[in-house]
Amino acid sequence: MTLAHEFDDRREPQFEAPQATNDAARQAATLLPRISIQAFCETRDVFGALEEARADRRTSRAQMSVQMGGIGAAVDLYADSPTPNIVILETSATGDRLMQDLAALADVCEAETEVIIIGHANDIMLYRQLLSRGVSEYLVAPIGPVDAIAAMCRLYAQEGEDHAGRSVAVIGAKGGVGASTVAHNFAWSLSQDMMKNVAIADLDLPFGTAGLDFNQDPSQGIADAIFAGDRLDESLIDKLLWKCTDRLSLFAAPATLERDYDIDFESVEPVIDLLRGLVPQLVLDMPHQWNAWTRQTLMAADDIVIVAAPDLGNLRNAKNLVDLLAQHRRNDREPFLVLNQIGIPKRPEISPQEFAGALNLDIAAEIAFEPQIFGMAANNGQMISETQANAKAADAFRTLARAVVGQSDAPRGANSLIAQLMDRLKLSKAGK
Repeated sequence: MTLAHEFDDRREPQFEAPQATNDAARQAATLLPRISIQAFCETRDVFGALEEARADRRTSRAQMSVQMGGIGAAVDLYADSPTPNIVILETSATGDRLMQDLAALADVCEAETEVIIIGHANDIMLYRQLLSRGVSEYLVAPIGPVDAIAAMCRLYAQEGEDHAGRSVAVIGAKGGVGASTVAHNFAWSLSQDMMKNVAIADLDLPFGTAGLDFNQDPSQGIADAIFAGDRLDESLIDKLLWKCTDRLSLFAAPATLERDYDIDFESVEPVIDLLRGLVPQLVLDMPHQWNAWTRQTLMAADDIVIVAAPDLGNLRNAKNLVDLLAQHRRNDREPFLVLNQIGIPKRPEISPQEFAGALNLDIAAEIAFEPQIFGMAANNGQMISETQANAKAADAFRTLARAVVGQSDAPRGANSLIAQLMDRLKLSKAGK
């Protein structure tokens, strides 16, 4: 049991019931590293929440077990067995009884083990007393699975480890719906309007358009990282990233057919992990194909944007995607729905309201069919807001960026023309 934590009056308890789980908790709950976790519960409600946490995608790398018995069962087990990285203990005890139980646990717990207590007393004084005794975190029951995962993630952030950035996967319900265009303009808006450091990973290796859309021609890109094997590390990723602006980097696809791209998730996953360690926001431009690695990459993303056109084929495919995500990502935010290419002349369309209603989703952004401005931007290697800052499509991308990062307004000074010109000038002087 860790006894190195000193009393810190600045730390406040995280008291949230499952139904109160909010975006802040989901933001804190990221992929846990390959650690061992053991939980000991007293009530079926907490047992069920931790079992759900064990099945969550964020704990897929960790070895986690959940059992009944509380602190007493933990003391009995660790008398003859080594302790894991994290021990989660539910207890209804308070006062001297709880302190005695913790003292017994400390006798059998290794010093490096982090301890999370789930109690039933919403008492700030008890919380502070537990922290002063070396408990890493105190949660008040009832809890939700995301609350437990977020608490575990906070332990590693408190220890000074790099906090991983968040990944957003953008995928089209059908080919040709403009998912890549949405991904690139969305990433641009994150960087310019929301002033986030962003990287785009173009995962459509043979046909990716990120280089064209940003008028960049990097000699190396994401394929070099995926096929790097034992040479893959953070320094290689940093070297391969191509800077478009001060806040936007590009991991371009080779976009050639000179080789086969038979890859698996085990090749893609470490590249994404390293990217998430380098930037706070990672936009994954997903190819329109369905195989093991694309499915696993999609499921592992922190947020998902589905781009669809308002017709029946898109609705069917989007419904299949939404149903699959609801089944496997119960503790994640719902996907963000973007309706693109609305209003193509003479094409029968499903109304945005009917489309969203059939999916039981809100529309995050609606983008009208404007071939002139989109064609001009594509031919010039620019984003929509660069071509026409006051275009309705540019506003739609800003709305999507604000929704994903959970901010209602852009930071002051973001996306000014002078800021964009200065970014370009800096890169020009640097020889990019």
